[in-house]
Amino acid sequence: MTRNVYTVKQVNSYIKNMFTQDYMLNRIYVKGEVSNCKYHTSGHIYFSLKDESGTIACVMFAGQRGGLSFHMSEGQQVIVLGSVNVYERSGSYQLYAKEIRLDGDGVLYEKFQMLKQELEEMGMFAPEYKKPIPPYAGKIGIVTAPTGAAVRDIMNISARRNPYVQLILYPAQVQGEGAKESIVRGIRMLENQDVDIIIVGRGGGSIEDLWAFNEEVVARAIFDCEVPVISAVGHETDTTIADYVADLRAPTPSAAAELAVWDYSRVQTYLQECSLQLNRQMRKILQLNRMKLSGYQTKLSYLHPRYRLQEQQQRLADMEDRFRILMEGRLKDARHRLAIDMEKLNGLSPMKKLNQGFSYVEDMNCRTVKSIHEVHPGDRLSIAVTDGVINAIVNDMKEEHHG
Repeated sequence: MTRNVYTVKQVNSYIKNMFTQDYMLNRIYVKGEVSNCKYHTSGHIYFSLKDESGTIACVMFAGQRGGLSFHMSEGQQVIVLGSVNVYERSGSYQLYAKEIRLDGDGVLYEKFQMLKQELEEMGMFAPEYKKPIPPYAGKIGIVTAPTGAAVRDIMNISARRNPYVQLILYPAQVQGEGAKESIVRGIRMLENQDVDIIIVGRGGGSIEDLWAFNEEVVARAIFDCEVPVISAVGHETDTTIADYVADLRAPTPSAAAELAVWDYSRVQTYLQECSLQLNRQMRKILQLNRMKLSGYQTKLSYLHPRYRLQEQQQRLADMEDRFRILMEGRLKDARHRLAIDMEKLNGLSPMKKLNQGFSYVEDMNCRTVKSIHEVHPGDRLSIAVTDGVINAIVNDMKEEHHG
């Protein structure tokens, strides 16, 4: 009879494969008491979990230390999230820890992690679904308890930052039976009030006190809300499902008020600076335009009709002066020529001739007698001499030839 014989390695590998294929062992929460805890120099943590019935070996590698928020020590009651697998070299199985949390809230914490993973896989935490928070909200809704530090802090900070912002409080029940329904009603009521932002939150407390903000119905109400939602649950170290779903997480209610209410004095200062800058720019522009206008005025003065007329008047005056000078020159030349001509005429004047002993003769018809053939004996003649006229009668004529 033939029998199958396996090596130790084959058996360990087979068992390891079985562990790997078991879905529950790949993500399991185990609670127990810490024992044999050792922090290795490499950064790994080796320890055991035990209860009244047994012990399981555990290891948290250095790369997973982000899942541990406290220093582990002997005797602590913890809850470990991890996977169970086989270490082939020794053939033993152990728990490979990814997160370690102090027990006490173990069941709720496990429920929190399961819902967180489920909603994350559905995309409800995705950043592309986050709505932007308006920078200048005028009306802010608040879903919180009507009494308590949270609402007082929000009101005080809002009054200090901007007394003109309107706050609408929905007095919600934030813990205990009916809290989740009250919070959902508050979100939906304020959404219908046309508020700009909704703050959902409360003061700090235990995981049981904050549990209403870990409920799926609250998460869905926040996710479905058309108005941007700021979560402000507990203290800075507290984290709820509402924080992951909200459009913005504030570590405290006071911080939520700081994020939601715009600072009036700062905006006022900014507007004053803008006004000063605008005035400076306007003065520069006005000064530049005045300089341009002055240049245009100077340029226009050269082109003004009045100056054109003045130029023409000056030109006419210059032409008049030139004409007068020319006329005076012409007159002077004419007078000079006239004087010359007069001198010439004087030289040809009969009176000049008479003064030299000459005379001229006229008949009775005042015709000058130039020839003996123009008179007859008995004709009366007038003979002009220097000092008068001689009347004579022709007795005889004698012809003479000069040459």
